[in-house]
Amino acid sequence: MTKSFGRYQLDAGRPWVMGILNLTPDSFSDGGLIGGVDQAVVRAEALRQQGADILDIGGESTRPGARAVSPEEEARRVLPVLKALQYLRLPLSLDSRRPAVVAAALDIGIDMVNDVTGLRDPGMRALLPSIQQTGSTVCVMHMQGDPQTMQQSPCYDDVVAEVFGFLRSRQQDLIDNGFDAYQVFLDPGFGFGKTLAHNQALMHALPSLAHHHQVLVGLSRKSMIGALLGRPTDPHDRLAGSLAAALYAAQQGARIVRVHDVQETVDALRVWRGLR
Repeated sequence: MTKSFGRYQLDAGRPWVMGILNLTPDSFSDGGLIGGVDQAVVRAEALRQQGADILDIGGESTRPGARAVSPEEEARRVLPVLKALQYLRLPLSLDSRRPAVVAAALDIGIDMVNDVTGLRDPGMRALLPSIQQTGSTVCVMHMQGDPQTMQQSPCYDDVVAEVFGFLRSRQQDLIDNGFDAYQVFLDPGFGFGKTLAHNQALMHALPSLAHHHQVLVGLSRKSMIGALLGRPTDPHDRLAGSLAAALYAAQQGARIVRVHDVQETVDALRVWRGLR
């Protein structure tokens, strides 16, 4: 059985692996690794061969403390790559909070708008009819504050109620604007304005969200993994922890896991499914 995802049909019988394709010089674990269109195509080809179901392409780092880039710079980084990757016949997600970049990408062809600000920007909201008409899916994420300030003493009265309530309200708003439920994915935003305890509480409660909604989870190489491992300094020393987190997210009902290490995650999920 398959399920629609933008222009494509994906296997509905298992979680989907979203491979990260960062076109940024300052992302927290892989910034600067891809320097142009040709390198991006080579990396995308490798992720497809490793088993990625979806590619998530980003031109602005949203790590804690990251410097914002202009829409023009972000467009310069991502639009030529989006054009070059159309031949892959693989769903393409654009990780962007910039309306101008998203509008241009819709003209090229994308299958998901992945917005860390939850599509709250008035300019992004003005694009909703265009996004809906293309059949693209959307992912709304929760973030307290912004990338520059979000990890400066994040605080909640009830993190699960507040985060899940926000996500549910955003989905209802999108449905009210013409989207079908299958076009909307919800991301709790692990590490985006949350402490380790907040992240743990959200993960433990994830089944209550995933039972009625499509959930995307991004935990790969994040600082919470380093904190749990007791090795907080090197994001590249978090593979085993990232795999454990991806498997736990799948067990909790996540539809998409967003990862750096595609082959390892695909293998781990295949074994997990075979032993269930």
